[in-house]
Amino acid sequence: MANESNNFSEIIAHCKEYGYIFPSSEIYDGLSAVYDYGQNGAQLKKNIRDYWWKSMTQLHENIVGIDAAIFMHPLTWKASGHVASFSDPMIDNKDSKKRYRVDHLIESHADKLALEGKKEEEFALLKKMNELLAVDDFTSLKTLIDENKIKCEISGTGNWTDVRQFNLMFSTEFGSTASDDEGDSKIYLRPETAQGIFVNFLNVQKTGRMKIPFGIAQTGKAFRNEIVARQFIFRPGTEMEWYNYWKAERMKWHESLGIPSEKLRFHDHVKLAHYANAAVDIEFEFPFGFKELEGIHSRTDFDLTQHQELSKKKLQYFDNDLKEDGKPVGNYIPFVVETSVGLDRLFLTVISIAYRNEKWTKEDGTEDSRVVLSIPAKIAPYKLAIFPLIKRDGLPEIAKQLMAECKQSFYTFYEEKDNIGKRYRRMDAIGTPFCVTVDHQTKEDGTVTLRDRDTMIQERILLTDVKEIIMDKIDL
Repeated sequence: MANESNNFSEIIAHCKEYGYIFPSSEIYDGLSAVYDYGQNGAQLKKNIRDYWWKSMTQLHENIVGIDAAIFMHPLTWKASGHVASFSDPMIDNKDSKKRYRVDHLIESHADKLALEGKKEEEFALLKKMNELLAVDDFTSLKTLIDENKIKCEISGTGNWTDVRQFNLMFSTEFGSTASDDEGDSKIYLRPETAQGIFVNFLNVQKTGRMKIPFGIAQTGKAFRNEIVARQFIFRPGTEMEWYNYWKAERMKWHESLGIPSEKLRFHDHVKLAHYANAAVDIEFEFPFGFKELEGIHSRTDFDLTQHQELSKKKLQYFDNDLKEDGKPVGNYIPFVVETSVGLDRLFLTVISIAYRNEKWTKEDGTEDSRVVLSIPAKIAPYKLAIFPLIKRDGLPEIAKQLMAECKQSFYTFYEEKDNIGKRYRRMDAIGTPFCVTVDHQTKEDGTVTLRDRDTMIQERILLTDVKEIIMDKIDL
């Protein structure tokens, strides 16, 4: 059985046809680079989020979850450094009016060089970019773009503005009416979810009676990227030990989703954020090149110290067990290691890995093919499809009764239309891992046919065992 190489345009078209991703506002000709999740995409996205949440909170005794508001007091972002430091070097194409992050623009060109086999040129370009970014040399970055004849993907021209810093926070007005004095009502949509964790540090620690080390998890929208974030609280001096521990643990978690280890890599940050003393990205090799999937940062005690100083409220932990020179240390501000994974990018990663266009020769010499999404069963939108072989002879009634028994426990799909082969192919394309067919033999001996999406193997099982078998196969 052959698997054709993934074509990203094929994946995009497939996602639209089978209810995963739609261009946003499509009836108005869409909005550039903005997409909506369809019925299957929304469920897959939720399943990925739930898998992360369960594996991080339910399966860890020392990690709890919160859900902080998207609006926070404006001083939060002053204390965190975002007002002064949350910016990226950007460049505009004068012809298309499209704005690019400079590192993304140069990295995309480097990916093209790699595809052309120009590995040395790719390495030299990225090395030079990192050197210039580390010292904020925007003039030389513009020169680097011009010398490499890097073009805009829309206009096809290299007619660029100068490189400038742009603050990445979105501001809005808080309250029913905007004030004449902007300072009275201006508020920011959170640019990261981490700060909601920091300002609630003591609330969580005291109400949960948490002992260091412990973790606080959160999922939700941040108004630059949609991310899933988690902070781990440690005593000073141990943060690098835990930083390395969570690097390894997060890599294992991604591999548990079926992502091949050879398509994942670590990429250490050349220029550290203002709050970090170490940072690394886990990158995934998409069809268009390696891109960031998850960030892991050692944030030291920066955040809690800043919030303590600006709020004048103590954010310290009292530790009876920690001793120095035989004496209890008492109060101290903990250190933090953060992991943050982009949910949208993780969704795209799962789809990219799952999509296969298979062709093979059957025993009679004829050719056959199918398009399949081999999404892991534990996160697939539908877990089971139930088909009556035909629409009569009492088979639909048996199938619907099975549907009623299963749908309370997992998402189940029912269909009568078309022949059984077409129904199987449709479920393969949607990514449903298992199909059950109710036929005339079911009425004789109480068995049904269970088909596996990935192997296409069919076996007879008892109708009464279907729910338990599927539950076992999709267990997180």
